[in-house]
Amino acid sequence: MIKQNKWKLLVSSAMILLPIVFGLIFWNKLPGEMTTHWGLDGTADGWSNRPVAVFALPLLILVVHWLCVFCTAKDPKNQGQNKKVFGIVIWITPVISLFASGVMYAVAFGKEFQPYLITNLLMGIVFIVIGNYLPKCKQNYTIGIKVKWTLENEENWNATHRFGGKVWVIGGLLLIVCGFLPAFIAPWVMGAAMIVLVVVPIVYSYQYHKKQVREGTAVITPLPKNKTNKIIVIVSFVVSAVILIFCGVMMFTGDIDVSYEEDAFTIEASYWSDLTVEYDAIESMEYRDHDNTGARTFGLGSARLLAGAFHNEEFGNYTRYSYTRCDACVVLTIDGNILVMNGPDAESTRAIYEKIKLYME
Repeated sequence: MIKQNKWKLLVSSAMILLPIVFGLIFWNKLPGEMTTHWGLDGTADGWSNRPVAVFALPLLILVVHWLCVFCTAKDPKNQGQNKKVFGIVIWITPVISLFASGVMYAVAFGKEFQPYLITNLLMGIVFIVIGNYLPKCKQNYTIGIKVKWTLENEENWNATHRFGGKVWVIGGLLLIVCGFLPAFIAPWVMGAAMIVLVVVPIVYSYQYHKKQVREGTAVITPLPKNKTNKIIVIVSFVVSAVILIFCGVMMFTGDIDVSYEEDAFTIEASYWSDLTVEYDAIESMEYRDHDNTGARTFGLGSARLLAGAFHNEEFGNYTRYSYTRCDACVVLTIDGNILVMNGPDAESTRAIYEKIKLYME
């Protein structure tokens, strides 16, 4: 399948990398830090430096593109797959790359629009297109609704994908509607759309299987797996396990340590860069029992630690090194900039405050 579609693959890969060419042409006009992520309310909440934004994002999408194409092409059950279905696999990532990079560059050049609205419109259209082609998808291991009951019974596969196609069209319409809803309700509608897209077809497949069992028409014919299929399954399992372990480590581990010298103190945070502050540069310092974190604009955010750049109404943009489960904090003004820090509990936070105060005297 790769040889038969080599020109499409070359063109699609070139489309994915096209934003890099654009970034190189306008390199000197781009800001050093570019917006690369927006929250559900359309507010920018993630930034990357210029090299990462220009090079890393398209290259990552290219890797995902070829991984999807390779896994799909190596599935022997896809040799007779509908050409239009395989075409979606080829062209969906280039569209995503051009869209994501287009939004990123537009914002970098000061264009004002609603990324949230445009993203929902694109997602909705993509799901509607996929929903229209799901019924044409033949039984395989890599494309479609791949659960036990569909893989073991061709009739179940066909019925589930006919039903699933309708569901995905409805889900796509819901995603489009989300783009026009108020920010406070849009996430709920989007969550409902995701449930519709994922859960409902699986439940339908199971119920169809139960119906076949009751009627005595359930013919179980598992799809044969060749060596390539087994390797893909094993690699997918290992990659998924590694990602889950990595996310678990990042989310629930890590510490913030403060070391004190005669002229300065240093904050050392797990998974984030260290910060050294000279005592002479501290203009003011106070201890608080509670504080308003605000929104993270760049940095580390996990279930245990918050570090990096943040924004709230009181301080505007400020720097933070803190534990999430401690409300107490030390607020320092350093050369006109705000630094907020704490320990794992109120007692250790008070100790940080007293220690810095002692060295400042």
